[in-house]
Amino acid sequence: MQAIAFLTAFAFCLLLTGMLLPLLKKLKAGQEILEYVTEHSGKQGTPTMGGIAFILTVALLSSVFCSWSNRATAVAVAVFVAYGVVGFLDDFIKIRYKRNMGLHAYQKILVQLAIALLVAFFVRGEVSVGDKLRIPFTEKTIAIGLWIVPLTVFIYLACTNSVNLTDGIDGLATSTTICFLAGMIALLNRELRLLESVGDTYGYRQTRDIITLCYLCCGALVAFLLFNANDAKLFMGDTGSLALGAMVACVAIFTRMSLFIPIVGLMFVASSVSVIMQVVYFKITKGKRIFLMAPFHHHLQKKKWSETRICVLYSSITICATFILLCFGE
Repeated sequence: MQAIAFLTAFAFCLLLTGMLLPLLKKLKAGQEILEYVTEHSGKQGTPTMGGIAFILTVALLSSVFCSWSNRATAVAVAVFVAYGVVGFLDDFIKIRYKRNMGLHAYQKILVQLAIALLVAFFVRGEVSVGDKLRIPFTEKTIAIGLWIVPLTVFIYLACTNSVNLTDGIDGLATSTTICFLAGMIALLNRELRLLESVGDTYGYRQTRDIITLCYLCCGALVAFLLFNANDAKLFMGDTGSLALGAMVACVAIFTRMSLFIPIVGLMFVASSVSVIMQVVYFKITKGKRIFLMAPFHHHLQKKKWSETRICVLYSSITICATFILLCFGE
């Protein structure tokens, strides 16, 4: 069934993206490129908001292949769409007023924070999640009590903005997210066996549903990558990157695997940390830089790395991190 879900999502998203691309071109929904990213000057006007295709694909097909009676699954899809809507508003304003800045930073953070808070309290009250966290490289869990609320909020804000930062070159956020979700599928399949062995039927059904959701996302993203890989014919925009960041967070949080994100999602972390390091160092040293440009993938571009090579690096590290967890996780 999960293989069918993957193939159906691939075919549906391929068709939807193919229909969306000429429509976005007709509407002149082109991306405004930052002037200081000189390597991207040729991408000016490339249609954006392509994330609409895989958001609709996952939202619609989840009603067929997943059970919305599992509350975590229904909430995951709702949050995925909600963050996509925030990104869509941001993209729409950019296109409408022909500028690179859409919503003000405080507006985006406030809306993201509100969504994250609602989910955090849901997580706290959801019996299959609660305040427990799986510890990487062990089969142990820890209970952190009310700290689960601020942690969940932090994870949503960190993931959505990290994936958004990673979406800086053709296919990078798409390919890295595919590898992240594929890694989570492998890890969660091992978790299924553990849940079955202890007789946790509710947790087993919920985890299996989240795995199916990952398959749907992977299928849709593989199809989207055909349009988004270098030389990209379509960008996902904030519409897609914020939604993907939310899905990354949901998959980990709703399976008690939040602590796995910094490992499997190492390259998302690298995007955010490189920006933070650059800004702090720039202010402390009054103008000096650690990287030629942040996030880190732009530094590699300045070092004359091709966009395809950077995507391969990010995907490879994500796969290796998952492999380490699988090999040493028990």
